[in-house]
Amino acid sequence: MNGPRKPRRWTSPLRLRRVPRWERQTPTWREARPGLIAAALERAAARPSGNWYVVGASRDLGARERPYGRTVAGVELVLWRARDGALRAGPGECPHLGAPLRDGRVACGTLLCRWHGLGLDGEPFAGWEPRPVHDDGVLVWVRLDAVGGGEPLDRPVVPVRPAPEEAVEAVFTAVGRCEPEDVVANRLDPWHGSWFHPYAFVGLEVAGTPEDGEGDAFAVDVSFRVAGRLVVPVRAVFTAPGPRTVVMHITDGEGSGSVVETHATPLTAPGAAHPRTAVVEAVVAASGRRGFALARAAAPALRPLMRRTAGRLWRDDLAYAERRWSLRSTGRFPG
Repeated sequence: MNGPRKPRRWTSPLRLRRVPRWERQTPTWREARPGLIAAALERAAARPSGNWYVVGASRDLGARERPYGRTVAGVELVLWRARDGALRAGPGECPHLGAPLRDGRVACGTLLCRWHGLGLDGEPFAGWEPRPVHDDGVLVWVRLDAVGGGEPLDRPVVPVRPAPEEAVEAVFTAVGRCEPEDVVANRLDPWHGSWFHPYAFVGLEVAGTPEDGEGDAFAVDVSFRVAGRLVVPVRAVFTAPGPRTVVMHITDGEGSGSVVETHATPLTAPGAAHPRTAVVEAVVAASGRRGFALARAAAPALRPLMRRTAGRLWRDDLAYAERRWSLRSTGRFPG
């Protein structure tokens, strides 16, 4: 007969690790071959998106009186919630005289134009046609078939995430002067982590690439820097399930099962002389530790910190994406 189970001994997720001086790190430029990154980018671009684009955080479209306005790929959109909480989306111009519907008000689930009070309930009206919209609980997506040009899908391809009741999520958004491919290319180059973000990553080593039989993924062993020599080591796997999305799954170590989704949404029309792209990054953190319930309870306080961390990384990465686009647009990009 088995005796009573002994309580699991608590172990700290933190480790002490020697942190080399920045200039004494092992160079990674030989491993970060342009052809390898370009091939991964080309495969990502060829995957179907179903013409779905991430608009923003689901939390930003809660029950409120003001609608949510956004321009995606040069298309002005307005989104709001109906009385039952369902999302509605459509053109951002009022069908009456073209007023911006983002300046309107939502009353009992009906969007009222601020200019003359025309009401829209999400159904077609006088040439105003709704757009397919999807709320996955973390992000909101809209389908634009005329822009996407591909075979439409009923639902977007949403990455596998931890169960909502077991996770803490936060969404960060930033805008850069570049195209979506520049954002995706940045994410498909894991070798820059310890060099470009030494305040965040220590000892990053790429453990596998598509050429090493890792499927179409990049596997990375890295330590997230906490303070001084204190780090949290993990294994992360990067994949690109669509032309504008890169997903990082934590597969081993603290927070195993957590996901970071990076979505690149074009704001300007295709071929714009001065393109602008929104980076919408969703962090969905989970942990098997019993104490993680406290983190979920403190989620409102943690979300700003999570967004701040993502913002610091993207301050650097967007600068790189913008430079990449600048070089590409003038024919000076290597390769």
